[in-house]
Amino acid sequence: MPERKIRNAPSITAPQGRCPICGKAVVQDFRPFCSRRCADVDLHRWLAGVYAVPVKEEEDEDGASPEGAAREGDTHER
Repeated sequence: MPERKIRNAPSITAPQGRCPICGKAVVQDFRPFCSRRCADVDLHRWLAGVYAVPVKEEEDEDGASPEGAAREGDTHER
């Protein structure tokens, strides 16, 4: 069966854009980065907690907030 090319789809082999770490041209082998170094810098930032995904505290199934549920179940006297 012949390969079909999808129209208006970006080429998978063509490097595009800039490295998010240093701004140099992207290299296909390290995409979306320009080098192994920039990929490692980005990984270190994730592991060190520099990047954080925002999280919204949600209510439990019973409608209580997670903080309130912990306080209600806490029977330890101080």
